[in-house]
Amino acid sequence: MDGATDSVLILKLWLFLVLTIAILGNSKLDHAKVNQHAGRKLAEIPGFISIDCGSTEDSIENGITYVSDKEFIDTGITESTVSGYSGQLLKTLRSFPQGKRNCYTLRPDQAKNNPYLIRARFLYGNYDGKNQYPTFDLHLGVNKWITVKTDLPLTRGIIHVPTTDFIDVCLVNIGHGVPFISALDLRRLENSIYRTESGEALASIRRYDVGGSGPMMRYPEDVYDRFWWHFSSKDWIQIATNESTYTQSSDNAYKIPDVVLMTAAKTRNASIPLSYSPADETREQCSNSKCSVYFHFSEIEKLEPGQKREFTINLNGETNLTESVKLDYLNPQTIARTSLPVRGMGLNFSINAAEGTQFPPILNAFETFALIEQPNQPTAADDVEAIMEIKKLYRMTRNWQGDPCAPSEYSWDGLNCSNDNPPRIISLNLSSSNLTGEISASFSSLQAMQSLDLSYNDLTGPLPELLAQLQNLSTLDLRGNNLTGIVPDALLEKSRVGKLMLRLDENPDLCPPASCKRRKKKDSVIPIVASSIATVLVLLLIFSALAIYRRKRQGGMVAKSNIKMKSRQYSYSEVVSITNDFKTIIGGGGFGNVYLGTLEEDTKVAVKFLCPSSNQGYKEFQAEAQLLTIVHHQNLVSLVGYCDEGGNKALIYEYMANGNLLQHLSGTNANILSWNERLHIAVDAAHGLEYLHNGCKPSIIHRDLKPSNILLTDHMQAKIADFGLSRAFSTDSDSHVSTRPAGTIGYLDPRSHATGNADKKSDVYSFGIILFVLISGRPAIIRGSMEDTHILDWVITMIERGDIQNIVDPRLEGEFNTNSAWKAAEIAMSCTLPTAIQRPDMSQVLIELKECLDLVMAHGRSQRFNTEGRTLGLSLEEIPVDLESDIAALAR
Repeated sequence: MDGATDSVLILKLWLFLVLTIAILGNSKLDHAKVNQHAGRKLAEIPGFISIDCGSTEDSIENGITYVSDKEFIDTGITESTVSGYSGQLLKTLRSFPQGKRNCYTLRPDQAKNNPYLIRARFLYGNYDGKNQYPTFDLHLGVNKWITVKTDLPLTRGIIHVPTTDFIDVCLVNIGHGVPFISALDLRRLENSIYRTESGEALASIRRYDVGGSGPMMRYPEDVYDRFWWHFSSKDWIQIATNESTYTQSSDNAYKIPDVVLMTAAKTRNASIPLSYSPADETREQCSNSKCSVYFHFSEIEKLEPGQKREFTINLNGETNLTESVKLDYLNPQTIARTSLPVRGMGLNFSINAAEGTQFPPILNAFETFALIEQPNQPTAADDVEAIMEIKKLYRMTRNWQGDPCAPSEYSWDGLNCSNDNPPRIISLNLSSSNLTGEISASFSSLQAMQSLDLSYNDLTGPLPELLAQLQNLSTLDLRGNNLTGIVPDALLEKSRVGKLMLRLDENPDLCPPASCKRRKKKDSVIPIVASSIATVLVLLLIFSALAIYRRKRQGGMVAKSNIKMKSRQYSYSEVVSITNDFKTIIGGGGFGNVYLGTLEEDTKVAVKFLCPSSNQGYKEFQAEAQLLTIVHHQNLVSLVGYCDEGGNKALIYEYMANGNLLQHLSGTNANILSWNERLHIAVDAAHGLEYLHNGCKPSIIHRDLKPSNILLTDHMQAKIADFGLSRAFSTDSDSHVSTRPAGTIGYLDPRSHATGNADKKSDVYSFGIILFVLISGRPAIIRGSMEDTHILDWVITMIERGDIQNIVDPRLEGEFNTNSAWKAAEIAMSCTLPTAIQRPDMSQVLIELKECLDLVMAHGRSQRFNTEGRTLGLSLEEIPVDLESDIAALAR
């Protein structure tokens, strides 16, 4: 191919990519506007958080905007009631069939030490078709609030002063049905009202507007959105006034609404007390605890000058207020009686005219509360902050919700706590939890930690010296990771004197101080550890492969769907300059770290550097060098260059600006992939894998397909990466490669894992699991409080129920094509069939995925460029790569 043809092709590619980026940019801008709009609605009424549980869109009730609960919880299933209840807010709910405890986390401004009215609402509505309403507990933070059991609409409120900067409302499964919730409210109150003792909360029983009529009253008449129910007795006389009772006056600290204070009840004459006995509901809630009552008075009858209404209040047969109450005209007054023992009979009171007065007693409104003891203390604040940072950084998919330690029966999986007050985290076991990246400094903030197990993950980077500052740490297990650099002297010393059991096996790039030195300056050289024979071999390998590649290009031999990138050799000093002295680590593995680099023309690259002491990393380095200098495809990460200078070996790749697929599917990622984007990513990945299987002679199996190995460009084109475990069949007729088990649990073909034999159908299985992860947004291993569930087991149950709505990622809020979703699920099922021979070839998978994408595009213009059009625009002559002859040439 001549230079002119290359120039024309490059120009076409450039114009195509510019148009694509422009289209995607507009799409992302619209999504950002939607997020800003949702945030504005949430802040409409200061001090209010109003949540419509299970809803995918906002709703309005009494002038209050209720937002979807998706930003407050990442578990549960959205459902719809089938009852005839007319209120929009209670037509949806969220149920929690998995996990013992599921928590909403509310983060209002100034939460700590400020009183809040928290209200939960429930309507079963036979949403599950079982016609059997469940029984479950509702917790406020680390303490029980109530037990919920009703088939009718139920509202429960509580006044609580949090001791933390957030408020957890948790639904707890007690073995009598699946917990659910319909709506959740939070309202900020003034500090001067509804006083409680430390360790207590006020559970609302009833709030009565005496003498009023009509429906229940709330916001906007009540600025706190308290629910006022109208109440009267056949022995009471209702009275009212049209005059304002000065709601904003200093005497009305509780801000009782005018409409409540403008009505009242009295008895026929001064000799008859105004008496109240509780209904069954009030009697039941006060039977086992102390209660409080708040009386609200305002004189609304204009008496003669010098005359005043005067009375006493008798509670449960005792005169609890020693002084009589006197009322002034239209002047609000609140009388509170707290911590009242009720002797198992509920709350009874009578209001009696004072001796010598001629005016009967009066009452405008009253509120009753049950005192809720809150004996459990939350986990120490420093520990909570640290473990929350760890959860966020590693995107933990376990059911880590609510308080980490309390109550003890619901403490987080893998975590043990002390019995101190407050509890402290003393051990943490995150072994085999798919952790990636460096060891977070937040671990060193868990000062009471005695045992830390991070073994058998994919942790990279240096071993933090800060861990030596944990005075109580007696066990540190870091086996089976990809840590690099020097083991800190402080940790080695604690291990030497017997204060610390330190386990560092199976970290091939982790160097003891005697044989590894830190790189400190730009011109420093990594000590030569690999043998000179291996160095020469790698150098010969790269040069020979590049020569073969150039020979093929000049002879018209082009890789299938090939995007040409010039590969060149760089010196070690150039690599140091490119990476700005190895300033920014963006990844890592068994070979060493991956650094962000910039070429002279401001092109960003990823530089994979081989640690000199790495055995496994050196083998992976060889495998990637061998394959990437020969195979080229638009959906495989491309090799830009390499460095092979003494003990310094590096591979330089194109930079993938949008990271990996795992990051975009994380529950903490605010930029949610649309259904269209997910299908495009699936098609891209299928293109790359189909090329490895069928476009290379002999075929290549990847052996470690997973979302973290699918990288995304700045315009969200997917490319397969990490060929360190890849193998080529020795002949086309070979059915498998027999080797040690390789891959990642959850994505690894169970048959391959059991036998150690891997073939193309093993890759197909892994691809099927990736499809399910893309469809559902769930991880391959779904963590549970009792046991973990493989995504295949979960999704089969949903498919048998014909429930595609709850298979598809709920964060999409129903914005997907149902037919394409079903087809995608069917493709994934065929890829994961238990017998390898039943699974389709990747060429068939690719065809069906394109059909799946066509279903979406048939209903509207794609948000992303047409996959067929992109392939036609980028592909040259599709001639398979003959790896067998290339490898033979390298051997010669």
